[in-house]
Amino acid sequence: MTPSAVAVDRHPHLAEPKPDGWIRVDCHSHTMWSGDCTTTPEELAAAVEQAAIDVLCITDHNATAGAEQLADELPCRVVVGEELRVGSGEIIGLFLTERLPQGLGLEEAAKRIRDQGGVVYIPHPFDPMRNCLRPDDIERLVGAGLVDGIEGRNAKTSLESLNRRATEYGEAHDLFVGAGSDAHVPDAIGAAYLEMPDFDGPDRFVAHAKLGRLVGHHFDEPRPWTPRIIPSVADGGPQDD
Repeated sequence: MTPSAVAVDRHPHLAEPKPDGWIRVDCHSHTMWSGDCTTTPEELAAAVEQAAIDVLCITDHNATAGAEQLADELPCRVVVGEELRVGSGEIIGLFLTERLPQGLGLEEAAKRIRDQGGVVYIPHPFDPMRNCLRPDDIERLVGAGLVDGIEGRNAKTSLESLNRRATEYGEAHDLFVGAGSDAHVPDAIGAAYLEMPDFDGPDRFVAHAKLGRLVGHHFDEPRPWTPRIIPSVADGGPQDD
């Protein structure tokens, strides 16, 4: 289901008309199934509709159960993803059919994403304030042909020079350059996204994403504390393997 194109109160300049046949894809977001996020399904549904996001990539830390459950509940299409710690940093798998366990090495994680028909995406690269891969790790993975895309705009990255460096790197290495809110609170959904031609399946996603454009701005406001019930391991929450 596609949300109606409504004005975005928090990010009003981002909801401009898009070309016919194009969609808005938030390539990186989190829900209460992530250990560091408390966004409930109800809050996420409201945020997605307000932000006029067409496709939400749910990339919880070490979990896919939330994305799998929400695929039929949100007012947008959902891409099942996972943000996985791999030693020196993090890597994202998109279009996953099964959860990746913790403890994998960098190359093994990328290969296992590919083995299930997924897309390998490097989040918040070059940002020294984040748990990002080292530049030499990125070079090694790209050199092995195990990277499909890199995040050229992360809404939580405060320095525009870092987003620009990531964008230039992706373009120089024929990767798709994505954008994501990296939302850990509902208000952040839609702060950054990739506007691109619509797609059907992972292969078309990568090809069409290379034609897209990055939209967004820095948005990393804290969330006021309120009680939340967080999924346990039995409910598909974050796990230690």
